Parts: sequence; C-alpha cells; structure tokens
Amino acid sequence: MTSHLISPRQTLNQWLGIETLLGKIFNLSIITLVLISAAIFVIQTYDLPPNIYQNLDLANTWILIIFILEYLLRLWCAEQKLEYFLSVYSLIDLFIFIPFIFGLFSIKIGFSENLIWFRIFHLLRYLRDKTFLGIINSENDLIVTRICFTLFSIIFVYSGLIYQIEHAINPQAFRHFFDALYFCIVTMTTVGFGDIIPLSEAGRWITLAMILTGIALIPWQVGDLVKHFVQNSQKVRMECRDCGLLFHDPDAKFCKYCGCSLSEKIENSKRVAQG
Repeated sequence: MTSHLISPRQTLNQWLGIETLLGKIFNLSIITLVLISAAIFVIQTYDLPPNIYQNLDLANTWILIIFILEYLLRLWCAEQKLEYFLSVYSLIDLFIFIPFIFGLFSIKIGFSENLIWFRIFHLLRYLRDKTFLGIINSENDLIVTRICFTLFSIIFVYSGLIYQIEHAINPQAFRHFFDALYFCIVTMTTVGFGDIIPLSEAGRWITLAMILTGIALIPWQVGDLVKHFVQNSQKVRMECRDCGLLFHDPDAKFCKYCGCSLSEKIENSKRVAQG
C-alpha cells in the first residue's frame, strides 16, 4: 500500500483556500485587515495628533507587509503562476505594492501615495464563489451581497481617489474623506449640487468617470437584482442536501450546482403545497 504524500505547497494551498477551518480563519483575517486598513485611511484624512497619526501609519505599514507576504504565498502556490500574475486580483495587489515598495527607497513614481484603499476591490474575490467563506450559502443572499458590496467598493474607491487627487490643491472643498464621499455619491446619482467642484484636470476626469459609472452601473445592478427575484418567485423552494441551494426550477431533477438528485423531493414539495 502506498501512501499519498501531500507536498508543502498543496498543504499551504489548502490553508489559503476556504475549504478547511484554518483556511476560513486565514481568509477572514485577511478580510478584517483589509477593512481595518480602509478605516485607517479614512481616519487619517482628519486632523489628528502627530503621535496618533504615526501609530496609524505604522499599523498600516505592517498590514501592507502582511498583504505582500500573502500575495507571495498565493503566487508560490499557484500552479499557473503567469496566469495568476496577470489576473485581476494580482494586478490590484501590484497596483498597491509597487508604490509602497518604491517609497521605502524614497523613489517617487508619479502618483505614489498610499493606495491601500484600492485593495477593497480585492474582497470581491471572496464573493465570486458559490459561498462566502461558508457563512453565506443562499444564492439570493450571495447575489444581494455581491451587488451591495460592488456598489460600496466603487463608491469607496472613487471617494479615496478624488480625495487624494484634490485635497492637496483644493483643501477647502475636500477637507477629509466625508467631503469626498459626499461629492462621489452626489455625482454618481447625477444630482450635482455644485457646492464642491474639482479644480484639477485629473479630478474632472474622475468626475466624468463617476457620472458614467453612476448612469451605467446603478440601473444595471438594480435591474439584475429585480430580475433575479422575479425568476426565483417562479422556482420551487427545496434545500439541496449537499450544497444547500434553496431554489430550483420546477422541472429540475438535479441540483444545477452539485448534481444532487432533486426530482423526488420537488415532487413531494409540490404535493404538499397543493394540498
């Protein structure tokens, strides 16, 4: 009898996934650090005592180092390293890490401020699967979570971007993150009060992108949500014993996600519903 040996890379890859308890804890910790780093960015836009600002900056630096180590581990575990390197989530990470690494050597590469708030997009990777860390399994809940988080991420990133572009040249209008958030929401909803106006050319381009995003994204996301609810209203509610999917087509014999047999259960649920 031969024993199947698991390589350290395979073991680490399991830890980085969400299939094991340790993997879920690890990924939940990364999610928490992303949210903490986003909160640090927001707090640092306000007037703070120098010692508090320095402590937050130090915490932010350590979080970034953890993110870099996580990225290197995922890259090492990836079977197709070039494919992973060119993936959207890898490019998001690199967009954050490169200015930080160059900054350690006092090298300026244009817009090289701390872009850790951009990593909020990285959390979308946890919403692309059929479950969210095993916590959210319902298809409806996942779709609602994806839509709400997508909108939140875009608003947050736009707010951080317009703040870092405009604050240096227009500190009276963009005093802190809330001013940028207010401007972003007003712009994306095409309300346009006009009380805050970007002065830089880059800020105006970002404003145009906000308007186009608001016109295209919000109706599409809301329409997709309504369409999904209408489709689900015509489905039979029966939880799959394997994957936990709740809603299935009336004529479905097998679960569309895991392939588990459903025909007998759905027929029983129909007879119960009819009388």
